[in-house]
Amino acid sequence: MGNMNSINNWILAVRPKTLPAAIGPVLIGFALAFRENAHHTISVLLALTVAVLIQIGTNLVNDYSDFRKGADTSDRIGPIRVTQAGLITSEEMKIGMAVVLLLIILFSIPLILRGGTPILIIGIISVISGIIYTAGPFPLGYKGLGDIFVLVFFGPVAVGGTYYLQTFELNPTVLLSGLGPGFLSMAILCVNNLRDYNNDKVSKKNTLVVLFGKSFGKYEYLFSIIISSVIPILIFILGEKINYSILVILILIPAIKPLKIILNGGEGVILNEMLGYTGKLLLVYSIVYSIGWQFVF
Repeated sequence: MGNMNSINNWILAVRPKTLPAAIGPVLIGFALAFRENAHHTISVLLALTVAVLIQIGTNLVNDYSDFRKGADTSDRIGPIRVTQAGLITSEEMKIGMAVVLLLIILFSIPLILRGGTPILIIGIISVISGIIYTAGPFPLGYKGLGDIFVLVFFGPVAVGGTYYLQTFELNPTVLLSGLGPGFLSMAILCVNNLRDYNNDKVSKKNTLVVLFGKSFGKYEYLFSIIISSVIPILIFILGEKINYSILVILILIPAIKPLKIILNGGEGVILNEMLGYTGKLLLVYSIVYSIGWQFVF
């Protein structure tokens, strides 16, 4: 039973509801290359593994660092943070972070051998950014830069990196396509920051919601959802053939539920539910975009 509890604690630490942010952009990067008959499935599977591991590693560092900095306390209303709750010790968390880092390096080696210097640079910057998101002397998440980090790395960088591994080239369509999952990842973070507003304010974790207020956070969420849904239209305007990826605009229908709750000032436990719901929206968006991209009108 003790082992089962330990496994459950690590599952809590991994934060499964955030993993669509890592999976979605890799799916889109694969789909963009697939339509051009340039796909390389093994590279995509490895890229997916590394992306998920980087997300997990970032979550573990976040759990550990927020506890050390006092941002996670017994007053928080979000899901349990395992280091703060004493379910995993600081020493165990350090070992967990080291194991994840070693796995990232191991699975990245064949990707670097295939993609060369650009993939090496992306890998190093992604890992360092994941660490300094909440750790180190200039933690991005504490300086209002978390949203930009999420938009860039879980958007154009992840989609572009996956596409480059298969085709050895990049183009504006690929980078624009990355903005869809990037903005939806930003929406996930936005829900998180709205929920943690009071705790973050007390602990001086200056997210954009703390810096500019809850109203800013609400409209940031709305903006992120709308922009992601019209990305295929923007790509069409810029000259790409219209295809069924335009159906992602229908995501606005299931998005009505979280938008109503968030714009009406929902707080507490309901925002935990909306965080998971937004993660599912991102995954559905990525699947619809990826399949739709294969079929031109």
